[in-house]
Amino acid sequence: MSSSSDIDLPLLRDRLVSIALQAGVMITSATPTTTSSGTKKNTADLVTETDQAVEAYISKELKTLYPTFSFMGEETYKPGMQLGPEPTFIVDPIDGTTNFVHRHPYISISLGFAVNRVPVVGVVYNPFTGKLYTGVKGRGSYVSTIRDGKTHGEEIRLPLKGSEALTGLDSCIVIIEWGSDRSGSNWKVKCDTWARLGQSKDEGGAMVHSARALGSAALNMCAVAEGTLDVYWEGGCWAWDVCAGWVILTEAGGIVVDGNPGSWEVDVDHRIYLAVRGAKEGQKELVEEFWSYVEGEMVYPH
Repeated sequence: MSSSSDIDLPLLRDRLVSIALQAGVMITSATPTTTSSGTKKNTADLVTETDQAVEAYISKELKTLYPTFSFMGEETYKPGMQLGPEPTFIVDPIDGTTNFVHRHPYISISLGFAVNRVPVVGVVYNPFTGKLYTGVKGRGSYVSTIRDGKTHGEEIRLPLKGSEALTGLDSCIVIIEWGSDRSGSNWKVKCDTWARLGQSKDEGGAMVHSARALGSAALNMCAVAEGTLDVYWEGGCWAWDVCAGWVILTEAGGIVVDGNPGSWEVDVDHRIYLAVRGAKEGQKELVEEFWSYVEGEMVYPH
């Protein structure tokens, strides 16, 4: 069984960047057209022909370059598939499909790579803004801007803001997401928790500075890695949504813990996450404060 030390991770990252840039051309030149079904399970869970075409391209390229490695992609995932210890590419061809369909340019190509179920390489690229995020475990994470297929300006190490101390939720911007499941107990936990996060302290709330629902889990993780946003709380997304961003975030000093209260270590396919930006102090206290406002427990099948 391969370990990450047996693989040239910087070379693999560079190859993922090349694939992401080409996939970006496919996306920006496409007209969003939903498939014959249009949705996976409801009107909030969209799939386009571009999603499928881009994943097919990415899969073909990676299987040519790394024929012995496994591949897990959003569009080819089948219920019951499990992430194993073998080297595995974990890919979302368009993270933010709803944004893509609405022509809102907050979308990304998310290319992650895990060994022994641990994310070790991440590439996240927004082809509409040109922002490219990369990370390799143990080597840091970076952001750059792509123009005309080339890096424009310097590659900047993350975080952008430094690592200012976290002093409490009332000084944070929190990212939340509606997701495609809009009923049942998980939806209630989300809504009740959002209410408490935003509510006045006089009425028992955290009164966070504000909340954002932006529509791309991968870019959300990168925003927390930058330090431009502070916290991302999510239930219901998948490994391909977070694997690449996980590397970028943790290499920038951030942490990923359970979105339900209690567990400081979770797997990449846990589906319930709390991501907190890097900080010279206050991360642990902020996590515990956040957990105190979670109203119930989310449960998602793996």
